[in-house]
Amino acid sequence: MPADKNTFKAALKSGLPQIGLWLNMGEALPAELAGHAGFDWLVIDGEHGPNDLRSITAQLRALGTSPSEVVVRPPVGEPWIIKQLLDIGVRTLLVPMVDSAEQAEKLVRAVRYPPAGLRGMGAAVARASRFNAIPDYVDTADDEICLLVQAETTAAINDIERIAAVDGVDGIFIGPADLSADMGFRGRFEAAEVQEVIEKAIGRIIAAGKPAGILTFSESLNRRYLDLGATFVAVGADVTELSAALRALAARYGRGQGDARSSGY
Repeated sequence: MPADKNTFKAALKSGLPQIGLWLNMGEALPAELAGHAGFDWLVIDGEHGPNDLRSITAQLRALGTSPSEVVVRPPVGEPWIIKQLLDIGVRTLLVPMVDSAEQAEKLVRAVRYPPAGLRGMGAAVARASRFNAIPDYVDTADDEICLLVQAETTAAINDIERIAAVDGVDGIFIGPADLSADMGFRGRFEAAEVQEVIEKAIGRIIAAGKPAGILTFSESLNRRYLDLGATFVAVGADVTELSAALRALAARYGRGQGDARSSGY
């Protein structure tokens, strides 16, 4: 019995638009709720959310019956944490701050078993193999791991074609908030100068043969990026959506602080 098929990875390859949501609460119940809301993919955020290995495991269990693909963003792209995440059953990773093709190549090796990579041979005791209930997991897992890398700096944008050319990188995700800050437009990713870079980067990624992704909290921008050919687009976060809904409810009764949503992440 082989490793389970990663339908999200297959959808990216076929060019089918995938709409996603960020999970920043670090709890299983809201993750489970989001898992049945209709999104194609959900990001458990270990970079800016209060998550550790145990909270991520709990959310993976809660999302076990969800049709949404679970994507996990580690705080850093280090092999040791990637190894742990893969062993608990993560099969789609979104790695932040990948500035070069050389970084991307190291990440590809981190998600593959030897001899093609350096992932540790511990599947027999890992949740990923259902604790050895998938006997040929190590022979089939590499094909179902989906590696998404984040381009969030001018250095990454300048190296985008080389990053896209790395075999084993399944998609490139533009981080508009960090990119705009790196360009000198902190908190203003909607600036024309930033948008020009983002739109050109989406085109360059697609021209290089890889799916392009992005996250904003602006519906008009998200639809614009989809029109430009972006394949995996995240359109919000659980924290901001809940906060906005609760503030709006309080405001109807003369309480609260209004809409807490921002334009980017």
